[in-house]
Amino acid sequence: MKKLIIAADDKIPALKGLIENYAEVTYLPAKGFNRDTIKDANVLLVRTPTKCNRELLEGSAVEFIGTANIGFDHIDREYCAAHHIEWENAPACNADSVTQYILATLMHLSKTRIKLEGKTIGIIGVGNIGTRVARVCEALGMRVLLNDPPRARKEGKDGFVDLETIANEADIITFHTPMVRAGEFQTFHLANEYFFHQLKKHPYIINTARGGIIDETALLHALKCSLVEGVIIDCWENEPEINRELLKEAILATPHIAGFSTDGKLNATRITLENVSEFFDVPIDISSIVPPAAPHPLIDLRENVNYRIEEAILKTYDIELDSRRLKEDPGMFVSFRDNYYLRREPKAYQVIGAVGKEKELLGKLGFQIIEE
Repeated sequence: MKKLIIAADDKIPALKGLIENYAEVTYLPAKGFNRDTIKDANVLLVRTPTKCNRELLEGSAVEFIGTANIGFDHIDREYCAAHHIEWENAPACNADSVTQYILATLMHLSKTRIKLEGKTIGIIGVGNIGTRVARVCEALGMRVLLNDPPRARKEGKDGFVDLETIANEADIITFHTPMVRAGEFQTFHLANEYFFHQLKKHPYIINTARGGIIDETALLHALKCSLVEGVIIDCWENEPEINRELLKEAILATPHIAGFSTDGKLNATRITLENVSEFFDVPIDISSIVPPAAPHPLIDLRENVNYRIEEAILKTYDIELDSRRLKEDPGMFVSFRDNYYLRREPKAYQVIGAVGKEKELLGKLGFQIIEE
């Protein structure tokens, strides 16, 4: 069996103690990855802050990069291909986590701004996350418009609409595309000045995809001109040096943590180790990677009168807490991410007291329903 020498990000959860039997492991902070620290490693286990490019990799022994994220913008794919370095991301690992974030966002809007039932949501990017968000929104009684040009090209246009339709008809627009900087399906600054001036219904804008998908200068102008009603933003241009004016104006603003549920993080670790195991034919035991119980797993709706669905969902994730922390101290952007707290998804919660349609809805959203 090939000896593995691994340089691993020390913020990848549940990793320590799992791979030491199979490899020589050095744990590094994201800023600790450089040519000197990784030159002897044949495996890198990283997150998005680590740029895997020529500057890092040239002259190293790296054969395989496992990134414990759904995204892979931080990997120079052309350089890796030219130097026979294989890489794998963790697709769909945090799809349910981001869906939980969108749910919390919608519940916040439902309580404070807009009645959701019958409203139209435009979902731009219908991959693993967008597909889940669509199901959730349909369950909430919303009309759903789907935009995904690559899928429409491959599968046919039935079921998909163009951006103009979303601009004309959507009350809420949420972005779930990858970052593509050039080509026919470019998404960099997809939401630009032209896009915002097409909007007919002054929608709410949600971004949990990548910061550069929205031109933040154009978004601020759209806010000031009331072309959009409000914005919820988790992904920013120039992270961690985020736009303070946009931070102030946003209804909810968070430090790129939509996918940071404990379930999502552990899924990423599990998938990453499975990728290493398959590539090197090493039998890594991942059976111990299980999330801890939710702090207060029982949600009792029997004494609630108003906003029962909203309260149930927001008890699984207090999105206002994350927003308040970032707005009060934006300089802690990286620290908030690196020291994120335990957050379980709805499947970790039991609901008692749900009745009728709300019982059916909460069940569809993943909650365990307790019959009285």
